[in-house]
Amino acid sequence: SPVLDRLRPYLEQAMPVYIVGGAVRDALLGRASKDLDFVKPRGAVKLSFAIGDKLNRPAYALDKERDTGRVVLPEEGVTLDFARFRGPDLAADLRARDFTINALALPVTARTRSAIIDPTGGLNDLEARQVRIITEEALTNDAVRALRAVRLAASLNFRLTSDTRNAIIAARPLLAGVTAERQRDELLKILMTSQPGQAMQQLDELGLLIIVLPEVAGLEGIAQPPPHHEDVMSHTWNALTWLVRLEAALRGDFAGNKALAQAHAALQAYTDRLQTYLQRAIDGALNGRVILRLATLFHDVGKQETSVVDDNGQIRFFGHDKSGAELAGKRLRQLCLSNDAITQVKRIVAGHMRPLSLANSQGANLSRRAVFRYFRALGNNGLDVALLALADHLATYDGPGEQHQWDTLVDLVAELCRFYFDKHEQAVKPRPLLNGRDLIDILGMKPGPEVGRILRLIEEGQAVGEINTREEALRFAQGQII
Repeated sequence: SPVLDRLRPYLEQAMPVYIVGGAVRDALLGRASKDLDFVKPRGAVKLSFAIGDKLNRPAYALDKERDTGRVVLPEEGVTLDFARFRGPDLAADLRARDFTINALALPVTARTRSAIIDPTGGLNDLEARQVRIITEEALTNDAVRALRAVRLAASLNFRLTSDTRNAIIAARPLLAGVTAERQRDELLKILMTSQPGQAMQQLDELGLLIIVLPEVAGLEGIAQPPPHHEDVMSHTWNALTWLVRLEAALRGDFAGNKALAQAHAALQAYTDRLQTYLQRAIDGALNGRVILRLATLFHDVGKQETSVVDDNGQIRFFGHDKSGAELAGKRLRQLCLSNDAITQVKRIVAGHMRPLSLANSQGANLSRRAVFRYFRALGNNGLDVALLALADHLATYDGPGEQHQWDTLVDLVAELCRFYFDKHEQAVKPRPLLNGRDLIDILGMKPGPEVGRILRLIEEGQAVGEINTREEALRFAQGQII
């Protein structure tokens, strides 16, 4: 990390100091690390405050008893953690860590690979591209490391060693005792890897999914009728995979896939604004991208309790969207997500069938009324639902399927983006011509739900171009009064 070059002159004065863990691992893999962890024999909190003073940034004592401090550099998005050795010396500290590839250390004065301290064989495991537990006690002492192992393997495209898999399976009953907040944090990080579908599948194979997300684990083996080609759980993993590929396609990386190239071309005028939208801040230190991935994870979770076979032997899932939204909300509350995050995930799950309904009823030639009602129901999350619809379709058919259907859906999503970004005030959220006070004072209406009903009708009239002035709005309202 370039931050280390800035810190080195100050750290050299406090030697011995070592940079440890993920930052060393990432440097060896040619990756930049945003979290820099330092250890020294003693005086870690004192060093964190000294570094904070040098950089003119606040320092925090995270744990005075364990001698642990932190400095945050928000401009660079970097966190600096300082800690005392966990044990009598550096080797003991490294052996007390979780995985061998995280148990590497480097003196802050060193600049070459030969200075790396590796008591557990982490360099060999990096070369072999594998995640290996240091000791079984690492999991029994902290069972959340079972989730972390899967996350690390997914983020690095590594594999879990057989002894690590066996240790995870042995320790999995302990995961239920891990706080909901720590489970949540690891799950969100897993979702934000480049392979969330594969990672979730591995959680299921290791028996961890049923502990942390029992509703999703319950989707295994639930059959679906054509055009689906796999059960609900496999479809969910593929929807996540296609969503990640779609996100890359919006950035111009469609890896030669014609369907994704078509989506990129149709949405090219809006890709920058979609990226900004997906990076919007959500309460709880989240962003829009993780909200969309959460919604994709839960989008079909309602199919377990709504699956029925009709008189013709056809499998149906009536109301699975609404049922799924409630199940998602309940689980996310138990995982202690913010109300803002829960509301948005529920809205996306509840509305994820709307683009298909629009495509079947109107094709890509959307009326202004249909667009207004779509965004009135979904708010800003109408964009999330549109992107989820593309990933859902690709997962359903394992590709674009029948070309006309894919063409229609892509064009429909492009139209929704056009109205949202280019005609927002005209067709999505018109500026109010009247408010409730106007209806009460000018037309003599009584306060109550009827006022809200008429205001909604006026707003829709504005969106479709039938009401354009305050006077027209008043005449319309007058005609609506019973």
